Amino acid sequence: MKITVKTGILFAFGWILVKLSLLGMGIAATTFEFSILTNMLFLILAISLGLYFQKRKDTESGNALRDIKNGMLAGVPYAVLVSVFMFFYYEKINPEFIEHQISESEISLDKQLNDPKGFQMIKDSNPDYEVMTKAQIRKKIIANTKGVYSAKSTSILALLAMTVYATINSLLITAIFRKVVFKHKA
Repeated sequence: MKITVKTGILFAFGWILVKLSLLGMGIAATTFEFSILTNMLFLILAISLGLYFQKRKDTESGNALRDIKNGMLAGVPYAVLVSVFMFFYYEKINPEFIEHQISESEISLDKQLNDPKGFQMIKDSNPDYEVMTKAQIRKKIIANTKGVYSAKSTSILALLAMTVYATINSLLITAIFRKVVFKHKA
């Protein structure tokens, strides 16, 4: 197995350990932003270190496209493993988090529906709402919210976002490595 794939897998398991540690400490709900930023950092580190060790191991200089591919070889396994974990985390391990998010959305929606200006803004936002009652609008919006906050949609969106993020970072890290770190090899 290539060193780039190993670093992606290693950092994915590292992030999973961080996420489970936060849950074990009972602070998973309050550190949501921290876990997102840690995820982004671990993905960058997986790509950077995987590409660094691969470039140090290579005997020939290679080209930029090969370096981008090697960066993606670290980023894609990371994204897949973390996304699969996120599905099981939000589906089986901590489903209370999604329930909490939905209840927060319901509270915010109720405030907006009970405010005449907010209610009018909601009615104006969708032509279907013009003939609906407040209860019908609430029911439809809550149903949409539950679909958005499901474990399946969360993990799919996370996979998409991390794959795009890995691609962009592979391009940027390759450019930085070729111009600064390994310019004597190029």
